[in-house]
Amino acid sequence: MAGPKSKALFERGRKVLIEGVSSASRGPATFGGAPRYMSHGQGARLFDVDGREYIDWMMAFGALPLGHAHPKVVETIAREAARGTHFATALEVEVEVAEMLVALLPHVDKVRFANTGTEAAMAAFRLARGHTGRRKIIKFEGHYHGWWDSVLINTNPYPPTLLGHPNDPIRIPDSSGIPEEAWKDTIVVRWNDVEALERAMALHGRDAACVVTEGVMSNMGVIPPKPGYLQRMQELCRQYGALFYLDETVTGFRLAAGGCAELYGLEPDIVTYGKALGGGLPMAMIGGRDEIMAGLEWGKVLHFGTHNAGRLALHVTKVMLETMLAEDQAGFRRIKNLGKAMTDEIRKLAKHSNRHGMVVQGVNSMFQIFFTDQPEISDYRDFCSHVDRAKFRDFALRLMDKGIYMNPSATLHSLSSIVHTEADITATAAAMAEVLEEMP
Repeated sequence: MAGPKSKALFERGRKVLIEGVSSASRGPATFGGAPRYMSHGQGARLFDVDGREYIDWMMAFGALPLGHAHPKVVETIAREAARGTHFATALEVEVEVAEMLVALLPHVDKVRFANTGTEAAMAAFRLARGHTGRRKIIKFEGHYHGWWDSVLINTNPYPPTLLGHPNDPIRIPDSSGIPEEAWKDTIVVRWNDVEALERAMALHGRDAACVVTEGVMSNMGVIPPKPGYLQRMQELCRQYGALFYLDETVTGFRLAAGGCAELYGLEPDIVTYGKALGGGLPMAMIGGRDEIMAGLEWGKVLHFGTHNAGRLALHVTKVMLETMLAEDQAGFRRIKNLGKAMTDEIRKLAKHSNRHGMVVQGVNSMFQIFFTDQPEISDYRDFCSHVDRAKFRDFALRLMDKGIYMNPSATLHSLSSIVHTEADITATAAAMAEVLEEMP
């Protein structure tokens, strides 16, 4: 449980902050009570205000491929902050980072920088509609593309009785305050189901501005695509004239240098990136082919932002890319190998645990544990029906007491960074084994 200083901060925070925090994923809705307030981070470690040390497998929801306070990042921020934090002008580093991204991503000719994944997605949807002249968006159950009204539907786990028929999912807004007209043109489809997608495209494909997907479902733990599924999605987009929008906000610079597009051999029309792109600072981008990105020229499709392309964030993005790509992309090989090694260790625990039904699913650096009686979780409805989220929270909170930091929400996941070590994996697996024995 949270220590006395964290509890005191929580009581203070509740008087001036909603739930004592600035995002629901950090507060009592996730932690079941007072969260642990962090003091600082170093490498693969977090330290809370009560002086406790943790091996951090959350890594700011994937925003820290280089870990905490990487020396190159610290040096860069100190140097550039002394030269001015933000100008809201054109920048040399802006051109340099854009050149790096275009050289790295074969499906991207031009980029536009934003601050967050939500902002980038909003611009991408507007751009898709402007480019095609169509209004409908096709998205998938359980996929999160930011908290924008039009797509904030069917992203939370709901009781299966509310979901409707898998051929015709009931659209469920995830928040009060979203008017029906905001999502009337958003079509929701079951993911990882080729027949469901083909049926939806036959009905709506000619009216769809885009089909948007995560390459790996990352808002319900980690759920990989079935073989050939994403490729068929791309084919259907080409067939019906809808743009294929690959949202790499979570997966970008985590699963491979070229993200899911590289991993699964895809050529998306539009991509968005966030989280890891900024190496710990707010940074996102929209990218795509010349003829599509040209829609942003002269404000034909409007996208403004005082803090777009913040210079400190761009300098850190440059450092992140240079570090991860050095020595023939050694950074990406390292996080992939560490993530797979951690996944393998947890699978060994699951195989030998007679007291708990559990599976672990992972793709390269990303992994998640599901307490379930199923052999795998393959889509949103599997997650809603068969994953014991309360048990996972108990598991994660018990791990924190042993110095292992994983987010207590089963809808999220854990990630490796280049500063994790084999010793961290061994220590984490040992703590997990103890917790599994202790849990009822």
